[in-house]
Amino acid sequence: MTRIAVLQMTSGIDPERNFATIADAVREAASGGAQMLFTPEMSILLDRDRKRAASWIEGGGPADMETRLAGLAGDHAIALAIGSMPVAVDAGMWGNRSYLFSSTGVRAATYDKIHMFDVELATGESWRESAAYRPGETVVAVEETPLGRLGLTICYDLRFPALFEALGQGRCDTIAVPAAFTVPTGRAHWHVLLRARAIEASAFVIAAAQVGKHEDGRETYGHSLVIDPWGEVLLDMGGEEAGLGFCELDLTTVEQVRAQLPSLANRREIPKWIHR
Repeated sequence: MTRIAVLQMTSGIDPERNFATIADAVREAASGGAQMLFTPEMSILLDRDRKRAASWIEGGGPADMETRLAGLAGDHAIALAIGSMPVAVDAGMWGNRSYLFSSTGVRAATYDKIHMFDVELATGESWRESAAYRPGETVVAVEETPLGRLGLTICYDLRFPALFEALGQGRCDTIAVPAAFTVPTGRAHWHVLLRARAIEASAFVIAAAQVGKHEDGRETYGHSLVIDPWGEVLLDMGGEEAGLGFCELDLTTVEQVRAQLPSLANRREIPKWIHR
């Protein structure tokens, strides 16, 4: 069994306060026997005010934060999956980037969110992630982690099954889905989509989430989840409060499920359509 910790956060507009929350969680997770800690999307900075956010992002804040997060992982000998933080990429555009640090404090991988959240909800909420963020272009999986082969995704990626099929076909044992889901979309789709992706990929899914009312005015759904390859929910942290949760994962379940129901091996190319 592998013990992990999942941090449910209510991140705000101050990177230092958010870092302090993560640092406390790292210490608690390590002392609680976890081999790996997962945090949500935009753990370090959650701010709709792009002018205010730009002063930190384009002023070099992410590079300094990366160094400090790596130090946290190494100092406490725990692998650390930072759901994401904004980074400058080029020409005034940012990337929504996940980081994975090993328990020795080495940056093992990064992943830039591929699918941009550009939506108009019936509630009146409007989001145009592509106005500030450049989409990633690479599917990322990391070979050696405490959870076997780990695939990286972020939030809205959840709605695109081809990405999860690619990670399943790549023999990922676990897939991280850090998120800051809106309340209306979370109520409607969060649990069912995460369970479906775990089943389709025959892999554990670990989804650390933002929760509650944030300083920039948004509200997020919470319900950080851990789901096994059969689609069973092993951990649900609810939609009310931030906090740290622990979960035990039996990685032998992955191959047991793939042996019983080999959907990845049975996949065929979809035949051409016939229009009549």
